[in-house]
Amino acid sequence: QVRLEESGGGSVQAGGSLKLSCTAFGYVLNACGSAWFRQAPGKERELVSTIYRPGTATYADSVKGRFTTSRDYDGRRLYLEMKKLEIDDSAVYYCSAKGRSVVEGNYKCSEDFQFWGQGTQVTVSS
Repeated sequence: QVRLEESGGGSVQAGGSLKLSCTAFGYVLNACGSAWFRQAPGKERELVSTIYRPGTATYADSVKGRFTTSRDYDGRRLYLEMKKLEIDDSAVYYCSAKGRSVVEGNYKCSEDFQFWGQGTQVTVSS
């Protein structure tokens, strides 16, 4: 059974830094794409960053230059390093991964992000 578990959230003042971790159980995060999402109260869930192959991370414009996504070589952990945090970065952050199945003898990744963690709260204050 696949389980994703985030950690590292907390409270920080604007301008500060946090590093989130996501540990995968029963799965490897480099099998297909993995990502960080966030959701603030009253807002829709927002895609923060995705990573497929090492060195190919993409970012939302709102976090570009401040956030960095990385992944352990063995695919067990995903990280989101957040610097120069802003009040608008306050949200519950979720890690997610696309699923992988075997179709006619070949691996096939799911279109959608299939696996989700329970989320970790990040609160940025002035």
